[in-house]
Amino acid sequence: MKRLTLCLLAALGSGAVQALAVDVAPARAGIERQEIRAQLLPRQFTTLAAEIGAKVNKLPIPEGGAFKAGQALVSFDCSVQQAMLQKARAELNAAEATDKANRRLAELNSVGQLEVDLGRAGRQKAVAEVGAQQAVLAKCSITAPFAGRVAEQKVREQQYVQPGQPLLDILDDSVLELEFLVPSAWLVWLRPGQAFDVEIDETGQRYPARFERIGARVDPVSQSVKVAAAIDGRFPELMAGMSGRVRVSPPSP
Repeated sequence: MKRLTLCLLAALGSGAVQALAVDVAPARAGIERQEIRAQLLPRQFTTLAAEIGAKVNKLPIPEGGAFKAGQALVSFDCSVQQAMLQKARAELNAAEATDKANRRLAELNSVGQLEVDLGRAGRQKAVAEVGAQQAVLAKCSITAPFAGRVAEQKVREQQYVQPGQPLLDILDDSVLELEFLVPSAWLVWLRPGQAFDVEIDETGQRYPARFERIGARVDPVSQSVKVAAAIDGRFPELMAGMSGRVRVSPPSP
């Protein structure tokens, strides 16, 4: 069998070897030019939820609207909670007066130590109740944890919401990021800060980007690693959710 194979190769000559090389080269080039898809993601995004049960009084920022960090995004009708706080403060005043009177009577030996202790405990309980009502009242307004835009309003004004109910989806699109998988063989040359281009489907344009983070582990099945990059610059036409093809050129050997 070996002699027959050698005879065939000898008969075919160098032309067969060259043809074989031509067939293999495109396959290797195809691997190097494999398409890598990526999606634009906001750097920060979250869903704001209600912490109390109340009626939504105002949603000052519409969908798509921009806001600054610390700006009020949701305000509730907290008239009941305000009344509860006033009641707690009134009870605190009464408890303080009782505690003060008991301590004065104790100095005159007109009341026992038990009454003094109960008066002090009543004052401390009233102080705690005032603090609890103030904490509830502080949840009557939800402020923005970062600057960004409202992606979706999940409730409407004058709607009653329950604790834990989602209210708004917000995101920070000041920097748009990309997450995608690259061959693990690229780890020998891939470094944060390296530049590349990404072609966005929705706009048909190419945009500069830079690698920012490299994943901590390699997937042994696909022999790939996750990387994160960011669009290098501000482009008003780009929005979170757009996708495209990553154009990365490995360095020449």
